[in-house]
Amino acid sequence: MVFSSLTFLFLFMPLFFGAYFVVPRKFKNLALFIGGILFYAWGEPFYVFILCLSTFCDYFIGLIMHKNDDKPKIRKAALIASIVLNLSLLSLFRYSGFLSENINAIIGSDVFRVDLPFPIGISFYTFQTMSYTIDLYRRRIKVQKNPVNFAAFVTMFPQIVAGPIVRYEEVAKDLDERKINLDLMYDGICRFTLGLGKKVLIANNIGLLWEGIKNTADYSELSVITAWLGIIAFAFQIYFDFSGYSDMAIGLGKMLGFTFPENFNYPYSSQSISEFWRRWHITLGNWFKSYVYFPLGGSRHSSKWRTVFNLSVVWILTGIWHGASWNFVLWGVLFGVFVILEKLFLGHVLEKAPWFVGNIYVMFIVTVMWTLFDLPTLSDTISYLGAMFGVGWNRTFLDQRAAYLIMNYGIMFGICIIGSSEFPKLSVTALRQRFPIIVDYGTIATILAIVVACTAYLVNAGYNPFLYFNF
Repeated sequence: MVFSSLTFLFLFMPLFFGAYFVVPRKFKNLALFIGGILFYAWGEPFYVFILCLSTFCDYFIGLIMHKNDDKPKIRKAALIASIVLNLSLLSLFRYSGFLSENINAIIGSDVFRVDLPFPIGISFYTFQTMSYTIDLYRRRIKVQKNPVNFAAFVTMFPQIVAGPIVRYEEVAKDLDERKINLDLMYDGICRFTLGLGKKVLIANNIGLLWEGIKNTADYSELSVITAWLGIIAFAFQIYFDFSGYSDMAIGLGKMLGFTFPENFNYPYSSQSISEFWRRWHITLGNWFKSYVYFPLGGSRHSSKWRTVFNLSVVWILTGIWHGASWNFVLWGVLFGVFVILEKLFLGHVLEKAPWFVGNIYVMFIVTVMWTLFDLPTLSDTISYLGAMFGVGWNRTFLDQRAAYLIMNYGIMFGICIIGSSEFPKLSVTALRQRFPIIVDYGTIATILAIVVACTAYLVNAGYNPFLYFNF
């Protein structure tokens, strides 16, 4: 089930919230757990058992750590068991096919063939449950003795399939006691509707341009401008798709009484690749910092080469986390190279340059890298990059298709550029200071208009899953 579906908007959400607000306070976490299981089982009726297995194993491992608080060896063994279990499940369903494919390619046979469809969101909830046992081992949090409360934390439907990656310490207090008032409900509804509009009205529509170009049989037929229009469209599609999902998750969290961490902060306004990754998928970056980069020593070593090594490990793992293909491995490695170069010297150069120089540099690198992210193979990526950079004697710079796309999607590109910047937020803030009543009523009218427009779109639309459901 996806948030941007009529089933969720007009069936699951009304029924769930109706039940959630009616049940007594002491049963709200039970309602949240049941709702999360039903939500997940709608799309994964079999693999919901994998989610339950991961949840309850980490719950019992947490109890073992707590009961053996004065026995460091047992605590460490319990932590290792949690990490091995979670990573084994993730590797089995996510990477076994990729591994078998490469083994077959090396030995020149088809002996080892594994093709397991992976559970939706396994990368997200695996990291979430691992953060609980790791933080418990570090004594940063207290054990959760109530199995229902812990299960509600893991299976919380707003963020179970595509984040934000919520660590236990961020919601521990809210799990035990939370308050829901009209202000939180209003803020949550506004945030959810904003995300819905991002996904349905912007991401889905600009994505049509990219899908048409990506599905071109022969990339050698693309003109330079057409190729650039396609990948720029994808850059906007994935931003509005993923940030829209995060907005909806955060909004639903507020409606439930939880405060989830922010996941995006206008990344396309960045002036360095390092800054971009502090603004894009923030919770994933923070997870790798807390559980990989800092334990390795971070940048606290006297040797800059140790820092380079630590960053390399993080970025290789980041690429692998995103997908089981050489495209994603290379994607992570190349981003790591730019982050390392900025750490060594390039960052100082960018700091002295005008802001627009850094922003052009970021947008160029990120846009080119999106080809690795969404195209299925390295050969497809190389072919598409050839079209972008005019490789080939007969390559056309601008053709009728490009002109047609510019004419038909020009306004949509303008909306994407403005919508991905801080301009709308700053404008509303400035207007609110001068005309608060007008802005308040305008917000309500805008929310209603988005709901109506999205509903009309979804009535005629087909299946429109979020891009990060693949991770």
